[in-house]
Amino acid sequence: MIDSNAKSKHGVPYRRNRLLKWLATTLLNISGWKIEGEIPNEPKMVMIGAPHTSNWDFILGLLTVWKLELEMHWVGKHTIFIPPFRRLFAFFGGIPVNRSEPGTLFRDILNHFERNDSFLLAMSPEGTRQKVSRWKPGFHRIAQMAGVPVLPAGIDFATKTVQFGTIFQLTDDFDADVIELNKFFNQFTPRHPGLG
Repeated sequence: MIDSNAKSKHGVPYRRNRLLKWLATTLLNISGWKIEGEIPNEPKMVMIGAPHTSNWDFILGLLTVWKLELEMHWVGKHTIFIPPFRRLFAFFGGIPVNRSEPGTLFRDILNHFERNDSFLLAMSPEGTRQKVSRWKPGFHRIAQMAGVPVLPAGIDFATKTVQFGTIFQLTDDFDADVIELNKFFNQFTPRHPGLG
């Protein structure tokens, strides 16, 4: 795991918060969850989490981020960024986007990658908690346009494990990349297996 006490100017972004780290560590320990794998010291990445079948996925992901003190960002519908939640969601890394304007979404996200020396974006390639036959290509397009690698992260409810895979360099072939990434994700049992 990364050492959040040794900040690297051009390494993986993190934000120290002892209270959130203590809270997350306590809750994960009490509930029996563990974190496995390594986070590469890359300044910019798109982290993808799957399978996504429950709101618990987001909660466990957030607790993992807090425990590791990562400075993680995520995309949310602009309609949820309303008072009194707007500042709270922004504090937790939320970026409001209007999904009815896809071009704006990509432009806004790419601006974040371009403006920052380090930027870590978390996305669900499925794009929904429902069963899907095909991943949405948004994560692939964003990573390709930003010129950054992908870090896969899986949540396994059978073993109560959040696991980081090895960093993945995308190709121009979306379908082939999804096949390769699923070799990692297929090992995990989702909260609702019928939707995974």
